[in-house]
Amino acid sequence: MQILRNFSLKNHNSFGIDVRANRFISVENTDDLRTILRKTYASEVFILGGGSNMLLTGDIKKTVIHIGIKGKEIISETEDQVLIRAAGGENWHEFVLWSLEQNYGGLENLSLIPGNVGTAPIQNIGAYGVELKDSFVSCHAMNIQTLEEREFSLEDCEFEYRNSVFKNQLKGQYIITSVNFRLTKKDHSLHTDYGSIKAELESSGIDSPTIRDISNAVISIRQSKLPDPARLGNSGSFFKNPVIPVKQFEKLQEKFPGVPSYHVSDEAIKVPAGWLIDKAGFKGYREGDAGVHSNQALVLVNYGEATGQEILALSEKIQREIKKKFGVQLEPEVNII
Repeated sequence: MQILRNFSLKNHNSFGIDVRANRFISVENTDDLRTILRKTYASEVFILGGGSNMLLTGDIKKTVIHIGIKGKEIISETEDQVLIRAAGGENWHEFVLWSLEQNYGGLENLSLIPGNVGTAPIQNIGAYGVELKDSFVSCHAMNIQTLEEREFSLEDCEFEYRNSVFKNQLKGQYIITSVNFRLTKKDHSLHTDYGSIKAELESSGIDSPTIRDISNAVISIRQSKLPDPARLGNSGSFFKNPVIPVKQFEKLQEKFPGVPSYHVSDEAIKVPAGWLIDKAGFKGYREGDAGVHSNQALVLVNYGEATGQEILALSEKIQREIKKKFGVQLEPEVNII
């Protein structure tokens, strides 16, 4: 366990924002984590996972604790299912690929989502009709103040669309050290109706897809739309897809007949934020090194030397224009820090 001072976080956030941490410590086990927390006031720590769902707008004066805890293990299994525990510092996509190598189903639609396992439950990551909560069983987390470890059940987490108890009542109070998933070993439930998965499979001549085929299709689609953070700084989808009342959607549809939508409930409709941003003229838009990706309007990018404040200003400009043009309020999916 090494303590680094005045440490650049440029390589520890997917936007590639060059801000600095007063102190930076990477921990590889829960004992080290507890030791550091015991020596540091809870109000003076900043927990860092994969750095994929955040926009850093300034230097971090607190002690940055990087969660580097690794490991995967089978807790129990039956003929049909397996219960797997993955440590919080495991890379999410690598964990998905590992599960596919074992022919464990349930995570294939969540391929290529950036970030780590430990941060995935915080916003209930999701893609192509599947959310983390669909295979989630529980997670273990350490209380930053008391150092007590607690297991959170599916119900405890209060998962909603890109939301959980960890973004609300318990925000900043716990560090997720491991997550338990229940995956299928056979008779996998395949989800191919959302987005372009079916078309991608058809273009590859696949009539009876496997979970690996679906993963490959998702990877291909995401790579065609989303830039690689290693080459172009970004945090994936910057905004949530807004969920609006049916009556509001009907009025929006009258004015914009081509607006796509997804049924959420009898009272609510989800509208793609990317479509709204595109129609407002922001696709490919750029202000200095802060911009909107040319292939996917939902993705804000750092073309090189943009500051977090500059990207934030661009996001707020987009929010104002979408509200003015469509009457819809966009909410960031990323954490603004």
